[in-house]
Amino acid sequence: MEPPAAKRSRGCPAGPEERDAGAGAARGRGRPEALLDLSAKRVAESWAFEQVEERFSRVPEPVQKRIVFWSFPRSEREICMYSSLGYPPPEGEHDARVPFTRGLHLLQSGAVDRVLQVGFHLSGNIREPGSPGEPERLYHVSISFDRCKITSVSCGCDNRDLFYCAHVVALSLYRIRHAHQVELRLPISETLSQMNRDQLQKFVQYLISAHHTEVLPTAQRLADEILLLGSEINLVNGAPDPTAGAGIEDANCWHLDEEQIQEQVREMLRMRDSNGARMLILMTEQFLQDPRLALWRQQGAGMTDKCRQLWDELGALWVCVVLSPHCKPEERAGWLQLLSRWDKLDVCPLEEGNYSFDGPSLQPTMAPAPGSEEEEEVAATSPRHTVFGRALLAGELHWNDAYLQRILASDSYGPSLTGSMGGDKPTFDPQGCPLWLGEPFPTACARVDTLRAHGYPRQALRLASAIINTLRLQQRHQLESYKQQKKELLQKGSTCITNTEGWVGHPLDPIGCLCRALLEACRLEEETLTLYPDSGPEKRKVAYQHVPVPGSPGESYLVLALEVALLGLGQQRALPEGLYAQDKVVRNEEQLLALLEEVELDERLVQVLRKQAGLLLEGGPFSGFGEVLFRESVPMHTCARYLFTALLPHDPDLAYRLALRAMRLPVLETAFPAGEPHPSPLDSIMSNHFPRWFILGHLETRQCELASTMLTAAKGDPKWLHTVLGSIQQNIHSPALLFKLAQDACKTATPVSAPPDTTLLGIALELGLQVMRMTLNVMTWRRREMVRWLVSCATEIGPQALMNIMQNWYSLFTPVEAATIVAVTGTTHATLLRLQLDTSRREELWACARTLALQCAMKDPQNCALPALTLCEKNHSAFEAAYQIVLDAAAGGLGHAHLFTVARYMEHRGLPLRAYKLATLALAQLSIAFNQDSHPAVNDVLWACSLSHSLGRHELSAIVPLIIRSIHCAPMLSDILRRWTLSAPGLGPLGVRRAAKPLGADRAPLCQLLDAAVTAYITTSHSRLTHISPRHYGDFIEFLGKARETFLLAPDGHLQFAQFLENLKQTYKGKKKLMLLVRERFG
Repeated sequence: MEPPAAKRSRGCPAGPEERDAGAGAARGRGRPEALLDLSAKRVAESWAFEQVEERFSRVPEPVQKRIVFWSFPRSEREICMYSSLGYPPPEGEHDARVPFTRGLHLLQSGAVDRVLQVGFHLSGNIREPGSPGEPERLYHVSISFDRCKITSVSCGCDNRDLFYCAHVVALSLYRIRHAHQVELRLPISETLSQMNRDQLQKFVQYLISAHHTEVLPTAQRLADEILLLGSEINLVNGAPDPTAGAGIEDANCWHLDEEQIQEQVREMLRMRDSNGARMLILMTEQFLQDPRLALWRQQGAGMTDKCRQLWDELGALWVCVVLSPHCKPEERAGWLQLLSRWDKLDVCPLEEGNYSFDGPSLQPTMAPAPGSEEEEEVAATSPRHTVFGRALLAGELHWNDAYLQRILASDSYGPSLTGSMGGDKPTFDPQGCPLWLGEPFPTACARVDTLRAHGYPRQALRLASAIINTLRLQQRHQLESYKQQKKELLQKGSTCITNTEGWVGHPLDPIGCLCRALLEACRLEEETLTLYPDSGPEKRKVAYQHVPVPGSPGESYLVLALEVALLGLGQQRALPEGLYAQDKVVRNEEQLLALLEEVELDERLVQVLRKQAGLLLEGGPFSGFGEVLFRESVPMHTCARYLFTALLPHDPDLAYRLALRAMRLPVLETAFPAGEPHPSPLDSIMSNHFPRWFILGHLETRQCELASTMLTAAKGDPKWLHTVLGSIQQNIHSPALLFKLAQDACKTATPVSAPPDTTLLGIALELGLQVMRMTLNVMTWRRREMVRWLVSCATEIGPQALMNIMQNWYSLFTPVEAATIVAVTGTTHATLLRLQLDTSRREELWACARTLALQCAMKDPQNCALPALTLCEKNHSAFEAAYQIVLDAAAGGLGHAHLFTVARYMEHRGLPLRAYKLATLALAQLSIAFNQDSHPAVNDVLWACSLSHSLGRHELSAIVPLIIRSIHCAPMLSDILRRWTLSAPGLGPLGVRRAAKPLGADRAPLCQLLDAAVTAYITTSHSRLTHISPRHYGDFIEFLGKARETFLLAPDGHLQFAQFLENLKQTYKGKKKLMLLVRERFG
């Protein structure tokens, strides 16, 4: 059924009530709206599609399509509201600059085409006429929606405004007004679920081929993660589908570019526009009315990451607003009153993480060591801190300090270098550079961010320089203090955190504030960048230059930025509490490193790197690279990887020392002392063992990446390769990651167009052997992959390495792995060709493989006997030894199923007598009851009987007693008897006739089997009649028919059967109906 036609006036777009009313009137003139559409409308408005799928096990395709159809917004008023500052003006007063008006014009001019709706995703092209003399421009627009709200938009015009662009408006209006013209498809996951493996592979390869320049790196990364056991992607069921609609827990709200709004607020503050604070108030009030806040608080659940980032940014913006250096006192009082009211609301989000609100001030002396009982008591009784707590504290700060004003006012200072801050605190360092003391470092950095945000860039740089001078002085004092207690700390082997809170990941982002302020001063202007016309704007790299620091000869803001970033990143700090706070540490660290990677290192910056790297190594408990670490300090893997890569071309020794020191992960070292088994060796150590370390899996992955970087760089240098190997074996505890390292090392060591690096290959093999030992007692599907890879790696090294793993298999592999993978793969034709062995060396390898197979067969005959026999076929003595192992195992309890399997193999090999021997051993262990005519061994028994018959009368006579003793199933006995009477024995595989005619059932050796069959029929009949029901009467009559056929094989069988029937009639005369059926059939 087609959707309702849009009914609208020219001046004002129709709302939902008007549109539905118009649609109802239209149908009133024709036919009523279908019940499917009525119900689909309601579901589309209020239910997330995931809720529909959970509620109903199967949703028919037509129903899915109607729900998807009605999920798009139906009101043009809402589109107008999010694309302009309110409703449109009256007719005739349209402003051509308003996106809604421009979008409407584009729609009416036919600029919208190629519109496609896939699930809850709408896409289309908008062709916008260019200016006079310019070509037409084409924009691709994508819109996601859920429950009649647009949840995200994307447009090729790269709109940087608060509102939807005209192209988004045009596509939205097209979908509302011309819904029946839009091609509608179900979510892409529904289409993929209908494809088989070949179709899926073809689909993926065609998709990559069509967009390889954009998606190939992502495709390869995803493929690597999927193939890596323990990766985050494998811990999640299913896969994301951007066209499948929202989840039950997902937010259902109209898309608003919060990041752009925040940037707009900052821009207003920079322009000293009072509307910036007003807009921030409106935003905060609106976000506090979010109904999810109360729901999350009631359920005790955490916010989504996006919401948490939004609230963090709101808190930081309010610090900038309250700390404004030019606001009026009454303005600040009004803001503080609002913040205090919001702070007391139950739904006001709390600041996550154990960061101090009144941390120690910047001092040039060593901070007191935390961890004391007093500090723990303070932490336990600390008040509730919301995201507005820091803004409220900022209200107590001021800018009228005389010394602060001196720093901000000028780049030059008076001749006196002994000034003080109202006491004995120095105001200048020994070089005469200004210091800023007396308040916490994050607070001081917040002042820099505030100055920069409010349009005081020069003052921000002056204060930033003073703060960095203070950090340098503090670092020197810390080093001196550490040297005095170094011996004691090293003997103790552990330390406590000397920094009360980490600066990277801090809610105020102090390191990021300083770095951005300093780098902004060094950024080349756009006009300068145009000197490089070959690079397009989208590929243009940010360029920086050295800008001298006034009053500090030899210093530049670029040097200061690099130095302060390394100070923050290298700080030894405890991992904060809470998943989001920990994730923020990782994210903030990556953001800072991304800033540093934009800076092209020159000789001057390399010297700074070398100096700071040396200070980090000597920093003791103050540095994350120090000799002694606090158990729960944040690892330095990501920072070390950057420093290693940057330093390697200039100072390899320092680069390796730094990276090797950073390989530590002390929380795991203290959790699993050397020699103790790992609780779950195949996967990375997950957070259930460490409830506070939510990001431990991510940190272990970064540790692995650092190790891989060092291994790759050390290729061709045996000294560093073995040093890195020792560090890996000491510090990495996840077998999955060790295996990935081994694979990467092997790949690096064996380039296609160059000879292999034997040292690196040996290290790859050693890592693989370590993984084998760690996972030996943990069975998983990945073990087979690991074993195969290890054999191939050993093959790359040479025959001796391959024979070594065969000779030491018991500490590396299970018997099954050794016999079925190692021995077999190590002796395949392809392996032998790869090794290029002469005859004697080839025989040596074969002998090693046969020895391994025999050892495995002795240890696990049930699973390894047959592989051992197969491997030893070409060596008589080894084959005999394997056969003897099977015979010995039969006496020791080897099951009849395995014995039959080996017996069939022997017959296939042309050894029927040995097959017969094993078959008799299997029959001796077998027992088939009277009612087990579908026993799994039936076919094996019939095969054994056929084999004995083919061998001759003697073998047949010997097996008959075994058959009688093991089998009590009458139909099975009669079947065997009938098969044996069809032809003479000895006409089988040997091809020699040993008897002239078929054996008679009434003569030896078959007469014993006939008696056993008759007895079995009699016994089974009585057993079945004891509890027979009328519905089984027919089956029983058929059973008696088969019994009569067996009875008649005897000379007096007719008489015996008649007596048997008479006995049944007398014994079970109470079952009149059954006996009547017996008389009708048999008389």
